Amino acid sequence: MIQRLVAIMAKLRDPKTGCEWDRAQTFKTIAPYTIEEAYEVADAIERSDMGDLKDELGDLLLQVVFHSRIAEEAGLFTLADVANAISDKMERRHPHIFGKAEQSPGWEQIKAEERGAKAQAGALDGVARGLPALMRAEKLQKRAARTGFDWPDADGARAKIIEEMEEVAQAPSPAAREEEMGDLLFAVVNWARKLGIDPEAALRVGNAKFEHRFRAMEAESGEHFAALDLDAKEALWQRVKRRE
Repeated sequence: MIQRLVAIMAKLRDPKTGCEWDRAQTFKTIAPYTIEEAYEVADAIERSDMGDLKDELGDLLLQVVFHSRIAEEAGLFTLADVANAISDKMERRHPHIFGKAEQSPGWEQIKAEERGAKAQAGALDGVARGLPALMRAEKLQKRAARTGFDWPDADGARAKIIEEMEEVAQAPSPAAREEEMGDLLFAVVNWARKLGIDPEAALRVGNAKFEHRFRAMEAESGEHFAALDLDAKEALWQRVKRRE
């Protein structure tokens, strides 16, 4: 079935008879759509909507086919090369399943060896710049932690948050305040990591909770919600919370 999708993409990218929009795309222009589709997959899973999950996985698969088609046109690699590369990687990372080893040396150790084979210069090399900021912060921190640069427990990370909050408050300019706010958010990610919490997942839960409560406030107050003063809105918010 995937060959049907491959053929559709080839037709869409045909330089003479293809779709004008699809022909104009590059790796860079469709990268944001690839990221968006991955998040829509996560959203469908969060909502336990298997119908949507099927559709969103299809959209994500289209992105893989799209990138592969652009690469094939440039003589770089094909979809088959992509599939073979990930198959090789999965077999390499599970030698106890696909090889002769009786016990796996561990996923992280194998990945570290692969990074070493790529002659990376530093511990933070290879952390993709296109990742969402919260996720990238956590990955950077985990890489740094492998070198011993890490708080011994969650208390140190929590104290750093308090320190960074004060630096935001004392920032002498808007630019400095933005920089300090970045440090504060980075510190919050660090605390979450030390507590064993995925900050990206936690924020998604927080977003969903806020959205649910806000919609409930709007439904209860009707068209008059915007006209309520802040005290009335806060009382309404607390009433909605108590009903959960």
